[in-house]
Parts: sequence; C-alpha cells; structure tokens
Amino acid sequence: MNWSKLPVSLSELCIDTTLRCGQSFRWKRSDGNVWSCALHGRLLSLRQDSTHLYYRATFPESIGAPPTPPSSAPPSTTGALADEKDTAALVQHYLNLSPDLTDLYEQWSTADLNFKKKAPKFTGIRILRQDAWEALVGFICSSNNNIARISQMMEKLCVHYGPMIGHIDAQPFYDMPSPAALTNPEVEAHLRQLGFGYRAKYLYQTAVMVAQKQEGWLDTLRNPESPILGREPANAGEMHPGGREGYRRAHEELLALQGVGPKVADCVCLMGLGWGEAVPVDTHVWQIAQRDYKFGKGKHRSLTKATYDAIGNHFRSLWGKEAGWAHSVLFTADLRAFSAKLLMETDLKEESIKKEEDGTTVLESFTKFELATEGRVKRELGDSVETTVKVEDVASSKRIKRRKRT
Repeated sequence: MNWSKLPVSLSELCIDTTLRCGQSFRWKRSDGNVWSCALHGRLLSLRQDSTHLYYRATFPESIGAPPTPPSSAPPSTTGALADEKDTAALVQHYLNLSPDLTDLYEQWSTADLNFKKKAPKFTGIRILRQDAWEALVGFICSSNNNIARISQMMEKLCVHYGPMIGHIDAQPFYDMPSPAALTNPEVEAHLRQLGFGYRAKYLYQTAVMVAQKQEGWLDTLRNPESPILGREPANAGEMHPGGREGYRRAHEELLALQGVGPKVADCVCLMGLGWGEAVPVDTHVWQIAQRDYKFGKGKHRSLTKATYDAIGNHFRSLWGKEAGWAHSVLFTADLRAFSAKLLMETDLKEESIKKEEDGTTVLESFTKFELATEGRVKRELGDSVETTVKVEDVASSKRIKRRKRT
C-alpha cells in the first residue's frame, strides 16, 4: 500500500520522541524507522523525514466480521472503524497536530528560563490524543515500572484479550481489549501468571467498575476543547490555579478506581482526556521541581499531597492551561533514554599540569566536562531493549610552552 503524507516539520512533530517518551506504550519501531500500532480498528504505520509525516493504514481482511473477543474496541473508537478515507483525520487527531507547537514553545520559554534552556534540544514533542481507556490501563501498569516493562504488559494484554488486526511481515498486531473483555473472574489470576504482579488485581477491578458504568463513561470526563474524533470542540470554562472545574471533577472521579492515585489520575487526565493543565508528579518531576524550581525546602521538603498540589499549581501559573504539555517536555529531557541530547558541563575549573620537555616547561590546561552517549542493554524481563546513557569524562586541553631561564 502506498504512503500518504502531510507537511509537518520536525520542530512541529518528532515521532521518534513523542511515541517513546512515556505517553503511549503500544507503538513498535521496525526497519526504516517505521512506527506501527493497531489503532481504531486498523494497523497504522508512520514514518517521517525533515519536511513530511508519512502514514498508511491496513485493515482486517473482513472489516465487517466481529472481532474476537467481541466488542473489543472502546466506545471512543467505535465510530472510527470505517475505511481508509478517515485515516488522515485520525492521524491529525491522534497526533494532536492542530496547535502551533512553535508558538507554544515560545510562550513557555518566555514564561520560564529553565524551559527556554532545555526546550531547544527537545522540539516536536506533542501530547497525544489517546483513548481514555488505553491511557487508564497503561498508567495503572506504570506503577513502580519502566517504559520497557509497561510496553511488554500492554502487549501481553492485547495479545491475550484484544482482537488481532493484522501483520507486518511475521509480526502480529492486536488492538486494545475493551473493559468488558477483562471482567471474567479468571482474568486477575491469568494476568498474575503473565507477570503483572499486584497490578493484575487493579486492572481486573477497574475493568469491572468501568464496564458497570454507562457506555462511554470515561469520555464524559473529557475536556470539551479536546473531544473524541468526529466531535466539535466546546468551551471548557474558566482557568483557576488548580485547573478548570471539569479537570478537577475528572481527577476526583478517576481516584475512585482501583490502582489510581493522584499521579495516575493526572496522567489519564493529560494524555487520555485532553486536560492540558494536568501535571503528573512522579519521581522524575519531583527531582526536576527540587533541582530547577526550588522545591524540597521548608514545608515542601517531601512529596506530600500538599507539595504535589503546589508543584502543579506552580507549573500552571508559569505555563497556563497547557502546563502538562510543557512539563512533559522537561520530563522527556530528564529521561535517561534522551539525555544523550544534553551536554552536561560539570567542572569548568582549569587544571594545570607542569611537564618538562627538552628543557622547556609545558603547562597543560584542562577543562573537564561529562559527555552523555547512548547505549543499549537488555533488561532482565524477556528480550526487551532499554536505552541507557554512558557518561564519560572528556577533557579539552591547551599547551603553553615556556623556556627555562638560563
């Protein structure tokens, strides 16, 4: 099948960063730097060069046949199962291509010198418009976990409970299972066997709770300015220090689900429900807040609920109703997998060494800094590969010759 294309610069979208920075966990990269995922009832593939985004979609052989298990597509995707004609709309919607990202980066940089320092190395990061159910499941799996293992868990969940959509070469791709597909009482034990640990209980119990609510309940919590595909946006109300009223309501309702604390609720609000002011605070963000924004002192010495809220309010005061988006750029910059983009100067003090060479005193002056370079190591779980960073000492020197006086 031929590729279609959209004119998109790397400063407006970088899929290599956006698809692997901890938002979505089901995209797979293959030869030719092609990213693929079973999404909205089709197998969607993306690739990119400096001027265009390329996409193509393949559909199951019999699109009219019910998938196995039945009704696996969540409510927010069922209207998008049509044909290839709506793939362009899906790509633009899912990748959230409407906002002018260059303009947003300029706004955030004007408001925050730390963002201005970090952002130029991490352009093109967009907050995806994921399905709320997928975001909820993915971030329940994220508890005390890393991106490689979360991706493995999502893969296992789809293989065992979702419909098979298609293949790329010999690689099968499965779509997300619906909440109803995870409500069998045997699901919890099976997920434990698959390596989900304590998260198995949370996933099963939350699936039961969501399945018992009205169809499409999660989408009723969405930001009306960021509706599901095919709906027109509407005003979301007045912004407050703690976020808009709809965001606060969505956050509170998510907290009633099993395995959902404040951080997971904020992840779902930001990356599954379109509430841009949601600021998830995990250990990475807590470290950023201490290092760059003077938290960690006085009444905010530890990450209590009050401190969690204070960090979110501070970032919202800096960056406004897209604070979660701006914070995600700094979060990405803090991930080991991307820190090779940063040159971390650690010691700019010159060190001098005297040497005697043929009656001449040579002063060698060194400036030391650390250079981060990417490496790849296998994790202990399966054959997943995680990018790590090797930090090396590098010294630049200059030589000054002085002749001995006679």
